[in-house]
Amino acid sequence: MTEPNDNWLYEITPKRKLIDLNFKEIWRYRDLLFLFVKRDIVTVYKQTILGPLWYFIQPLFTSVIFTLVFNNIANIPTGEVPAFLFNLTGITAWNYFSQCLTGTSSTFTANAGIFGKVYFPRAIMPLKTVISNLFKFGIQLFILIIFYCYYLFNGFELSPNSNLLLFPIYVLMMALLGLGAGMTISALTTKYRDLTVLVGFATTLLMYISAVPYPLSEVSKEVPDLVWLVKYNPLAQIIEGFRYMVLDTGTFTTAGFLYTLGVSVVMFLFGLIVFNKTEKNFIDTV
Repeated sequence: MTEPNDNWLYEITPKRKLIDLNFKEIWRYRDLLFLFVKRDIVTVYKQTILGPLWYFIQPLFTSVIFTLVFNNIANIPTGEVPAFLFNLTGITAWNYFSQCLTGTSSTFTANAGIFGKVYFPRAIMPLKTVISNLFKFGIQLFILIIFYCYYLFNGFELSPNSNLLLFPIYVLMMALLGLGAGMTISALTTKYRDLTVLVGFATTLLMYISAVPYPLSEVSKEVPDLVWLVKYNPLAQIIEGFRYMVLDTGTFTTAGFLYTLGVSVVMFLFGLIVFNKTEKNFIDTV
């Protein structure tokens, strides 16, 4: 009598560690991850009139509106930096975070159909959102470089500083914050569907307390009683740091940078814990 072979190739089990991204399994499904990323990039604007031009139009129009409202009407100063370029820099950074947040916040509800039919690492879905948004971020960064060169050739004194070496870390912090917050919200929406409506509204409000349309220094001057609300907002630190390394304007502190990095990692780990816990039985409630 032959003994049964217990050396399984794959083992699917609901028992997971609290903090477990399971990189080994995700690597085995890397082809599926790349397929989802490609699908997001190709099909998102496939049936639109302007197609990929929306990648260019959205940040440009937003920057124009911000320049008219906040700089021309409200007279918020941007120092020696052109107001349009100042706003475009902040919006470029903000867009990547907000797209990661909104894209991952509906992971369970938007993919319930495919999750209920076939197995693959569920973390692939929020990861593909973060990766595909890097493509959009790259396009908007290219637009920023074009206008940066335009103003530079027209006599404006612009120069990045040595903090530009921290650029990959800033992108990573935006991804971790968006991924962590998005996975947390996605887990909550399996029980509380009205949170999906709240996400869009809350994201818009969050932008205005993240120093996107104004310098961080202006908050201390105009509303000193509320400066803590912006100062301790990690997104405001990211936007300010992004502008500082690209435009050499604003403020940068090592303490603020380390604080933001720490909050980003904690937010990601918290989101991962909630995501893994919800993954076990979400299909019964979604």
